[in-house]
Amino acid sequence: MEWQGLGPQQHPLAGKRALVTGGARRIGRAIALALGRAGADVAITYRESKAEAAQTSSDLRSLGVRSVSLPCDVASEASVGSAVAEVVAEFDGLDLLVNNAATFTSVALEDITVAEWDAMFATNTRGPFLVAKACHAALKASRGRVVHVGSLGGLHPWATHGHYCASKAALHMLSQTMAKAWAPDISVNCVAPGNIQQGEAGDSWKRFAAKTPMLRNGAAEDVAAAVLFFATGPHFITGQLLAVDGGLGL
Repeated sequence: MEWQGLGPQQHPLAGKRALVTGGARRIGRAIALALGRAGADVAITYRESKAEAAQTSSDLRSLGVRSVSLPCDVASEASVGSAVAEVVAEFDGLDLLVNNAATFTSVALEDITVAEWDAMFATNTRGPFLVAKACHAALKASRGRVVHVGSLGGLHPWATHGHYCASKAALHMLSQTMAKAWAPDISVNCVAPGNIQQGEAGDSWKRFAAKTPMLRNGAAEDVAAAVLFFATGPHFITGQLLAVDGGLGL
């Protein structure tokens, strides 16, 4: 039966099973909670944020859905395989994968080391590939969905974030390639956040807000809403990239 994203308005994901990588805090937590509020059972992975992950899973269970938190290094094929297998066994399948886990650093292009370059790609590009590959059989069986979390930096060059921008641009292309390769069983889309404010607004955040047509920085909930759109919209929508940037990239 094809998932049409229909159902009671307040719980459009009731009965669905989701995995959010890097779901312990920040944008990942907002995504996980949005999916839980929509009725989905949600598994999250974390690398170092064990306490935050436990809290997020507890908050999800308080919504009346199932949740587990699992350690996972998305750059490690063995770690990914173990975590995904546990999630699929716990939930008896999988309907939605959100590849959110990522790393971000600022380094002058000429100062980026090979190790820094490789580490960025290992997490931001190889990681989503490994997780999606591990989830493929379960998602194919459920006619499920994948949503990657890219970046405005993958669409526009940021001078002091060369390795990050390149890794996210690669993820955007991977999303389109995956959409074509895994159709018609699995839909694959990507959201590209712009400046998503975390914490209080300092001078730099205020400058970005002033440059943004919507006159504010993004919030984690804005990204979560975009993910929820792809999670509940028509399965027919695939291979799309949705910028969540308030028009900053225009």
